[in-house]
Amino acid sequence: MMGKITFYEEKNFQGRSYECMSDCSDMSSYLSRCQSCRVESGCFMVYERNNYMGQQFFMRRGEYNDMQSMMSMGMMFDNMRSCRMIPYHRGQFRMKIYERENYGGQSYEMMDDCDNIQDRHRMSDCQSCNVMDGHWLMYEQAHYKGRMMYMRPGEYRSFKDMGMSGMRFMSMRRVMESM
Repeated sequence: MMGKITFYEEKNFQGRSYECMSDCSDMSSYLSRCQSCRVESGCFMVYERNNYMGQQFFMRRGEYNDMQSMMSMGMMFDNMRSCRMIPYHRGQFRMKIYERENYGGQSYEMMDDCDNIQDRHRMSDCQSCNVMDGHWLMYEQAHYKGRMMYMRPGEYRSFKDMGMSGMRFMSMRRVMESM
C-alpha cells in the first residue's frame, strides 16, 4: 500500500502545494513553509528540520487544516521540513528494549503496545533498543504522550547519539494501519 500526503503553504489547504508519496529529506525547494496538510493514504512521520532531524510527529490518514490543530494533537513544532513514509507492515511486531545505552541493564522483549514501561516491566528508562519486526513509535511520557520518535527495524545502541539527549522513553506503540 502506497502512502500519499500533500503539504500546503497556507492554512486550510491554500497556497502552493507539494504532493509526496515517499520520503522527502528537504521540502524547502518545494515550499517556503507548511501550514496545513492532507494525508490521503498511509502513515507518515514529519520532522521539524531537514534530513529527518529535530522533533517528530506521526500523521495518519486525515486532514490537518492548520498548525494550531496539529499542535493541539501533540505536535511540538510549527513548521515541517522533511517527511518519511512509514511502510505498511504485515506480520508480527518485535522489539527488545534496554534500560541503558549499548544494550545494558534490564531488558524486555515486546510484541505489543506498552503504555508505561515502569508499571508493566519495572524499567525506569529506555536508552537503547533492537527493532526486529515492524515499525514503532516511542514516546517520552507514559500513555503515549510527549515527544515521540519513529523506530524502524534496526539496532539503536544510543538514543543520545541520535540527537535524543535527555529524553526518556516511557511508552511504545506499534505503527498499525488502524491506529
